[in-house]
Amino acid sequence: MTVTGLGGVASASQSAVNAELGARMGSAPVGAIVNNIGGSSLIALGLLLFPSMRAGLRTLRDARLPWWGYLGGIGGGFFVVAATYAVPVLGVAVFTIAQVAGNSLGGLTVDRVGLAPAGRLAVTGPRVAGAVLGVVAVAVAQVGRPVGQLTAGLVAVAVVAGLAVAVQSALNGRVAAASSTTAATVVNFAVATPFVLGTAALLGAVGAATRGGWPGEWFLYLGGLFGVLVMIGLLVGVRSVGVLRTGLAVLGGQLVGALLIDVLVPGGPSTGAGMLVGAALILLAVVVSGRGSTPRTGDAGSRGGSGVGAGR
Repeated sequence: MTVTGLGGVASASQSAVNAELGARMGSAPVGAIVNNIGGSSLIALGLLLFPSMRAGLRTLRDARLPWWGYLGGIGGGFFVVAATYAVPVLGVAVFTIAQVAGNSLGGLTVDRVGLAPAGRLAVTGPRVAGAVLGVVAVAVAQVGRPVGQLTAGLVAVAVVAGLAVAVQSALNGRVAAASSTTAATVVNFAVATPFVLGTAALLGAVGAATRGGWPGEWFLYLGGLFGVLVMIGLLVGVRSVGVLRTGLAVLGGQLVGALLIDVLVPGGPSTGAGMLVGAALILLAVVVSGRGSTPRTGDAGSRGGSGVGAGR
């Protein structure tokens, strides 16, 4: 869970640099474009330098996963695009609460049907309580943050984005269980990057990325690196504790990361009591949701061979 929590810290950092880059370029989707191109470039470099990464892909060829098992990256790509367009209207607070609600619901559902490699996890009282606590924690943490227009359609998009990330985590976890964490990361970016670029092109956002005027601060281009670290954290968690608890652990890391950014970045929003209470509630949610989360007999350790659609 420590690695997964650190993935959450990386996620908060990723969001911060992507948002700042988009603001500097005058187009929010630029951050998403650079994020995915940067992550894909790092993955390509890793494939060239490390034979173990190429070996993981060779193992994946023999895994016999169903074709849809490789599409987890679409969920992540959808989330990036949804955040790009919904956050400026809804505000960070409303978008975050809505997507966490969707992610918690998605985590419960995905774990229940056994889509993730951890096996089928029943919808128990503690797990539901943990999911609800997660949403409450985010709501408390966002007190005092800007709220935009409460557009019902965009709120629904944010909820679906959270659901999409839950499915992404499960599918990528199956790929990792059948091969390796690095192979799953390669597959994720190979699917997500064309999705993000294609969507950005359809929405007319590519022009801003081609007209120049790029900022000189090197750290604004680290979104791709942070994205790779987020993927590793998700994959490590999903294989052992399921999607719901992984999502809660990542959320806890995000809140800790947000606290660090608020403290370290000059001129950023001040850290209030709500953020501290929210972080504490998330830790409680992770603990509570872990009670009664033992996989059902025959489903535990379903490393690419059990669960929904195994071997098809």
